[in-house]
Amino acid sequence: MPFADDRLIVALDVPNLLSGMELVQTLGDTVSFYKIGLGMLTGGGLALANELKQEHGKRVFLDMKFFDIGATVAAAVRGIAQFGLDFLTVHGDPHVVRAARDGAGGSQLKILAVTVLTSLDRADLDAGLLKPGDVADLTLERAARAFEAGAHGVIASPQEAARIRALPEAEGKLVVTPGVRPRGSSSDDQKRIATPAEALRAGADHIVVGRPIWQASDPKDAARAVLRDMAMA
Repeated sequence: MPFADDRLIVALDVPNLLSGMELVQTLGDTVSFYKIGLGMLTGGGLALANELKQEHGKRVFLDMKFFDIGATVAAAVRGIAQFGLDFLTVHGDPHVVRAARDGAGGSQLKILAVTVLTSLDRADLDAGLLKPGDVADLTLERAARAFEAGAHGVIASPQEAARIRALPEAEGKLVVTPGVRPRGSSSDDQKRIATPAEALRAGADHIVVGRPIWQASDPKDAARAVLRDMAMA
């Protein structure tokens, strides 16, 4: 039976604190690291993050993807840092990353920069008037700039993980990959995906899995299946 492996981060993309805590209790000791995103913010997400960290000894990744002027980002991160959480996402624009690092101060909070969302492809970037180029190349460039600005790590799809890991700027940094789907799972709205073992082999330090676990008829068994796949890496 696989034991908890904090390389696996389970996304609590459920409606509210009560649903999130119910899933955490169902998964028990199988999972040690959770992601709480923007979708649960108004459903008690910050309270759940604090409870998981302080009362249940879990690691917590707060996925807020902050983007604003520097002073506002710094103030927001300063507020988050007081909770003693582990990871926080901001958009990878250098001014945002620098402000987030300033806000994190001397805390243990790791700032992770979003490169290109894994739900986006070239057509989406064109619609957003972002500069031409291959998505993987743009992701690599954004990752390098985020590292230079002080990011502790980046969020990137499994397809870009190996190239990011090879960057000189990536030495000692984290690569966290969403868009991970166990074999046989639906891709849902993710367009750049891989299995857990493939993502780890590509250089990911942590993988994020959500719907394949919390939508499963037996979430604990689904989490164990992911852990078994991870062990193959």
